[in-house]
Amino acid sequence: MDIKRLQFRSTSWLITLLVSTYLLTVFNGSFFDKVRELHGIPGIDGWLYMASLFVFLLVLFNLCLTLLALPGLLKPTLIFLLVASSVACYFMDTYNILIDKTMIQNTMETDVKESWELLSVNLLAFVGMTGVIPALLVWRTTISYGSPLKFVFGKLLVGAVSIAAVGIVALLFYQDYASLFRNNRYVRDLIVPVNYIHSVNSYAKQFLPHNVPDFKTVGMDAQLGKSWNFTADKKVVTVLVVGETARSANFSLYDYARETNPKLKQQNIIAFDRVASCGTSTAVSLPCMFSNSGRNDYNDIQARNSDNLLDVLQRAGLEVVWIDNNSGCKGVCDRIENIEITAADNPDFCEDGDCHDMVLLHMLEQAIENSDRDTVIVMHQSGSHGPAYFLRTPEEFQTFKPFCHTNQLQECSQQEIINAYDNTILYTDHVLSSVINYLESKQHLVDASMLYVSDHGESLGENNLYLHGLPYLLAPEEQTHVPMVLWLGNDFAQRFSIDKGCLQGMEQDNLSHDNLFDSMLGMLDVKTAIYTKENDIFSRCHLNTGDSIAMTQKQNEKDAQ
Repeated sequence: MDIKRLQFRSTSWLITLLVSTYLLTVFNGSFFDKVRELHGIPGIDGWLYMASLFVFLLVLFNLCLTLLALPGLLKPTLIFLLVASSVACYFMDTYNILIDKTMIQNTMETDVKESWELLSVNLLAFVGMTGVIPALLVWRTTISYGSPLKFVFGKLLVGAVSIAAVGIVALLFYQDYASLFRNNRYVRDLIVPVNYIHSVNSYAKQFLPHNVPDFKTVGMDAQLGKSWNFTADKKVVTVLVVGETARSANFSLYDYARETNPKLKQQNIIAFDRVASCGTSTAVSLPCMFSNSGRNDYNDIQARNSDNLLDVLQRAGLEVVWIDNNSGCKGVCDRIENIEITAADNPDFCEDGDCHDMVLLHMLEQAIENSDRDTVIVMHQSGSHGPAYFLRTPEEFQTFKPFCHTNQLQECSQQEIINAYDNTILYTDHVLSSVINYLESKQHLVDASMLYVSDHGESLGENNLYLHGLPYLLAPEEQTHVPMVLWLGNDFAQRFSIDKGCLQGMEQDNLSHDNLFDSMLGMLDVKTAIYTKENDIFSRCHLNTGDSIAMTQKQNEKDAQ
């Protein structure tokens, strides 16, 4: 078929009606399925309710497109809506996700590599059939707008009929609609194209000049406490590993039946079992966990225009370094040193532009060796980022088989998806254990510690949900329950008078990302007025100097045995 030879003619009112009907019927199956599930009324009443909702939305769609039915504007608008709606529908149906402001933020802040991993033959085929072909038909259609008088009269007529139709439907079903949308606000995020248009608008308007607050500097009084007067002639190195998409449910440290943490179990670590994330996506969780706002008060724009934990640590006099093997720090590391990982410079760890996380240890070794200062080093993992879990692990760590070899999760069984994901956790176990082993090997030179915490979790097909990013109130525990692992060198614990036994007694305490800011300040004895003792997990586990030395001697004797 030669599309260039096809020519169609249509009036503006007819093509807006046709496209409105097409958008509603082809791309809104998830919305109507969810409404039918929530409404739950069988028989003729249920069908009448669903029909009324279809008519209600069709009239609104058509009214909006009629208002945009202007020469030079209508055709590109329809083409955009058809293609964009097709893309949105594909990801919603494939991964059972919502399109909201956070999802738009994730999309806007991802990098080319992550975006490329989402491309597939299935995506191209679906968008080609349901989006591109209809868009080409619109492009080849000559639209008649009539005379100026008919043009104006037509819009008035469509507007009057639409208002009347909406009024009648609303009068008959208002109580049902009000109950649906008030009690289940997320349902609006299933209506294509309303969801992505509204969400893009919400995301974009926060960057308007009048909505951007002045930069807020915090912790100006930050300074190092008395622990830093310790007589040992060694520098302090604290490694903060930010995990990616790791959920607690698949860590054998927390009684997962499959052995995914064999190496960490051999380490003298403290594994906190009940830790809640700040968000369900990196774009939210990463800046939130480093801010001092807490999840309930967190605001993305305010956080990006304010100092965070790393700024305060640097202001106190510590060297702070960010090493990234992900899609960026989401503004967290803007004012500190960044070490860039390039695939070309690390062929032992990288292939086809994708670097496995052991490259972080390689960069960590260089950072420690090149610095003579007390240092906090943040390592941002690639971790378990999906849907291409199989790309996150070297071949020797692809233990659990058969595993999903594609980013098209619908082509794999749930067990194959879990196997691919568990391989990433097994590899993270190796990376973290290797970091600990390296720091232990340097304890004659440094007093060292490592804290690992994931940014958010992941759904692996439970309740037909995949990936992450659901609104927090709707998100299952798999997306919000994250692992947190602490390792303290014995000399580090002595220097900062930390009772590791006390911390082990807190492994079952309810914690969250809200604890990170103040716990890092407390662990490193950084004094500032913005510190909140109640959020510091170390605050009740500090010893006096004599007890600290005695505890360290006992631990050294135990380790020697």
